[in-house]
Amino acid sequence: MASTEPAALRETPLADLHRRRGARLVDFAGWRMPLSYPEGTVAEHERTRAAASLFDVAHMGAVTLAGEGAAAGLERLTPAGITTLAPERQRYALLTTDDGGILDDVMVANTGEALLVVVNAARREADLARLREGLPDVEVVTRDDLGLLALQGPAAEAVLAAVDPRAATLRFMDAATLRLDGTEAWASRSGYTGEDGFELLVPTDRLEGVAERLLADERVGLAGLGARDTLRLEAGLCLHGADLDETTSPVEAALAWSIPKRRRAEGGFPGAARIAAELDAGPARLRVGLRPVGRRPVRAGAPLRDTDGVTVGVVTSGGWGPSVGGPVAMGYVPPALAASRPTLAAEVRGREVAVDVVDLPFVTHRYRRS
Repeated sequence: MASTEPAALRETPLADLHRRRGARLVDFAGWRMPLSYPEGTVAEHERTRAAASLFDVAHMGAVTLAGEGAAAGLERLTPAGITTLAPERQRYALLTTDDGGILDDVMVANTGEALLVVVNAARREADLARLREGLPDVEVVTRDDLGLLALQGPAAEAVLAAVDPRAATLRFMDAATLRLDGTEAWASRSGYTGEDGFELLVPTDRLEGVAERLLADERVGLAGLGARDTLRLEAGLCLHGADLDETTSPVEAALAWSIPKRRRAEGGFPGAARIAAELDAGPARLRVGLRPVGRRPVRAGAPLRDTDGVTVGVVTSGGWGPSVGGPVAMGYVPPALAASRPTLAAEVRGREVAVDVVDLPFVTHRYRRS
C-alpha cells in the first residue's frame, strides 16, 4: 500500500544558519527555505538595492555536461547559442518542449572543461530527464556536492573583491574560479534581482563558512524568498511556474532576445516550428508590465478585462514594489493591447482595480557590463 505520509522537506546546508538568524521558514518546491528574517522583507529588499544581500539559493540544481558533443547536444534542446559560448562565460537559456513551450529557464556556463547548467528546483527532475534523454552520449552529472549562494547589490563587487580581488575584473555574465579564504568557488557575475552581483557555487561542506565570511562584512545581510520575489518582479524577470510554463513560448514571454539570429535561421531545437512562426507573424499574447492604479496589489491568477468587461488576459505575478513605492505586476495580454498600453481592470476579491499596461522593467537594471 502506498504511503500517505507527506514527503519530508529537504533543507540546504545553511539550514542551521537560518535558524540561528531567526528566519521564517516556508515550504518552497519541496524545500524548507527562508521567506524572511527578523528585519522583514521590505528592509531586505531595500538593503539589496542600496548595499548587498546574501541569498541562499542552494535548492537550485547544478548539472555538469561533459564530453566532446556536450555543446552541440545541448543546442538540440534549446534555442540559445551554446556552441558559441566562450570559456568563462555564462548564458541564459530556455529548455523548450516539443510544442514550443518552456520546460525551464536555466543558466549555462562554459567552465573550459565542461558545461555547467543551473536549473530551477521545481524543474530539476524534468530537466534531468530531458538532458539524459536528449544527450545519450554526454556525461550528465548532478552536482549535489555544490551549493549556490547569490550575493546581490551595488556593494557586492567590493565585498567579494575584498576576499578575492579577481571578482572586480568580471563583467556581467563572466565566470571564473575564485578563492574565498581557501575555498574554491565557481563565481559568475549574474543574479536575479536586477542589481549587480555574483552567484557562487561552493562545495556544500564549505557553504556555511563562506556565507558567514561574507556576512561578516557590515554591508551584507541575509535576504529570503520574499525579497527575492519583489526584487525580480520589479526587474521584470520571470518566475517559472508563474510567468512561464510548458504552454508559454519564448516569444509570448518576451524572451525572444535569448534566441540569436543563427539559431532562428537554422532551427533544430524542440518547438522550432511554433517559435519561428511566432517570430514571423507574432504570438497570440505577450508578457507585459502592469501598474495597478492606487495602492492595492493584484495577484497571480487575477483576470484582466477591457472596458467592455471582456476578459483579455491574466496576471501571472504581482505584489508590492518597495523601490517603486507602489504595486507592480506582470501578465499576458494580446499584442494589440501590449502596443496600445490601455487601462484594464483586474478582479481582486470581487472588486475591480484599474491596471495600466506598461513597459518592463519597473526599475533600471544595474548590471556591470564593462
